[in-house]
Amino acid sequence: MGQLEGKTAVVTGGGTGIGLAAAVRLAAEGAHVFITGRRKAELDAAVETIGSAGATAVSGDVSNLADLDRLYDAVRARGRGLDVVFANAGTASFATLEQTTAEHVDQIFGVNVRGTLFTVQKALPLLTDGASVILNSSVRAGDGVAAFGTYAASKAAIRSFARTWANELKGRNIRVNTISPGTIDTPGLDGVVGTEGASVTKSQFAAGIPLGRIGRPEEVAAVVAFLASGQSSYILGANLYVDGGEKQI
Repeated sequence: MGQLEGKTAVVTGGGTGIGLAAAVRLAAEGAHVFITGRRKAELDAAVETIGSAGATAVSGDVSNLADLDRLYDAVRARGRGLDVVFANAGTASFATLEQTTAEHVDQIFGVNVRGTLFTVQKALPLLTDGASVILNSSVRAGDGVAAFGTYAASKAAIRSFARTWANELKGRNIRVNTISPGTIDTPGLDGVVGTEGASVTKSQFAAGIPLGRIGRPEEVAAVVAFLASGQSSYILGANLYVDGGEKQI
């Protein structure tokens, strides 16, 4: 039996990258995983990978409250409550202060901040006492990479949310924690750096990481599974870096 046998989990942004790897890992640990994302084809492929017995796909955008309602209606209809939420969905793009537009801010904060907030808020009636909520922040929340200011600010907000919500929900023994991945080899990274010259850019990233390489989604998923399980029962309000030492050494 896995560490999450009989549990129910939600993973947003579960069609690719870190979200998909986390959904696969949580299902392997015995959870039934509800995955959501904007691209139905990728969600369907994810369910095929995991198996329909272990996963349910509900397409939608976390910045759209009606889509979140549909997600949680599906969880409610299963009748098993909700034990794990991995609020993973996010978006990123470059813009310097001079280049930043209202549309850029609305897009980044709409998904990363508003989407995360309402993903967790709308889960509250379904969450079992002792549930685990995991928020996906980033090492970028704490540095000053040029042209990444809006994204970094949105991820700093995620870290702040975790501290406050951990305090607010501790009476139900609901543990809220954050992960902060470093540079991880995902389709999202390719989308930010561009496919042309991506290998060169990734090599440049790797040169600044003590372990000498960028990370794999499965390595982040392992930390998500740890925080979702009883093995992390005494961890609350924490921020676990999954960055190959990038911000630690």
